[in-house]
Amino acid sequence: MANGFNKSEIVMFDDVLAAFDDRLVIAKACEKYMLGSDQAVERMGDRVWRPQPYNAVTYAGMDQTANFGDITQLSVPVGLGYHRSAPGTMSSKNLRDPSQLKRYGDAASMKLASDINSALFTVAALQGSIVSKRTVAATGFDDVALMDALFTEQGVPVENRRAFYSPRDYNNMASNLASRQTMQGKTQTAYENALVGDNVAGFQLFKNDLTYRLAAATATGVTITSANQRYIPASITTDAAGNTANIDNRYQTIGITTGAGSPAVKVGDAFTIAGVNSAHQITKQDTGQLKTFRVVSIVTGAGGTGTIQITPPIISADSSPTRAELQYQNVVGVPAAGAVVTFLNTVTAAVNPFFVKDALELIPGSFAVDPEDGWQVLRATTDFGIGITYARQGNINDLSVKYRWDVDFGVGMLNTEMAGIQLFSQT
Repeated sequence: MANGFNKSEIVMFDDVLAAFDDRLVIAKACEKYMLGSDQAVERMGDRVWRPQPYNAVTYAGMDQTANFGDITQLSVPVGLGYHRSAPGTMSSKNLRDPSQLKRYGDAASMKLASDINSALFTVAALQGSIVSKRTVAATGFDDVALMDALFTEQGVPVENRRAFYSPRDYNNMASNLASRQTMQGKTQTAYENALVGDNVAGFQLFKNDLTYRLAAATATGVTITSANQRYIPASITTDAAGNTANIDNRYQTIGITTGAGSPAVKVGDAFTIAGVNSAHQITKQDTGQLKTFRVVSIVTGAGGTGTIQITPPIISADSSPTRAELQYQNVVGVPAAGAVVTFLNTVTAAVNPFFVKDALELIPGSFAVDPEDGWQVLRATTDFGIGITYARQGNINDLSVKYRWDVDFGVGMLNTEMAGIQLFSQT
């Protein structure tokens, strides 16, 4: 069966396709990763393991006889987890106006692009582990400079840093810049267009129409249940049958105890642990600042005594460390039994994610739709690599026509220590 689209409908599809990439604001700020051919991806279950950058270990002296240890290569799983569709039905009366299809196509394109942006935004907002807590409203340069300091002191690459601000926080920054009378250019632009500028303190800044509000942490009296809760990175694990499998080293399960009558710890909460400082990922030097962590999931219990999954894991190179711990050390010190957990999200507020471009990936997907199965189909791939499918099917019972626009994609956070969030007006 040949596709029976008339010329105006094909032009409409091309126009919608052309506008789609322009709406992928967050997608353009992250990396794109292609899984491979459709056949290969199907056989892999729409999932692959991506290698993380190596960290090296150095030793002093000419004689290195005792230092030739195994090198641990870490990897993380990424795959396709999102399918979004914009379906609708139009009657034969609606279709007397040819512009109806174009208008719905534009609306579908806008919503599907928003779905992709939202998925990327949410992953960054919930898994970014470096937390910038501000006790005041957004002010401008000082806010971005703090993010720069957090990244730089922990050895995060200085290239391709991105930050997305909620409309109110971004406009507060623009207001602060617009009030300055000694600067030209950016000051005038901030006043006229509420625009902060492309680059501030090493970050490319964006105003984002998506807003994710992180609820204030309500758990009280939270402490670490037992001592020596450390994480040792490993590349693979072996089951009882001798089969090997990769290990996702972005997360660790730890035991905590909440105070009597305390509400539960929840996913998204940001916290520090007494006595656990962050380390520079390359030099391994103590930054003098407490390491920040995020709650990724509740494993057992949420109040009283239980276990939670956090990111990043606590990797310390003390107490006869393994070679892997020396490679990937990210903290100085491990929690003591009873170490106090201090939450950073003390007031419900909009989350402003920031990340290095290489840390967040958009993964275009695919699916098979054959016109021989009884529908009419137009398919194309945007310049950014996202496949868009437009399909329609008529209903002879009432002369209506069903339409749908579909996209398939995945999101991968390769390194949660190369992403973070900034929260304003916290106590």
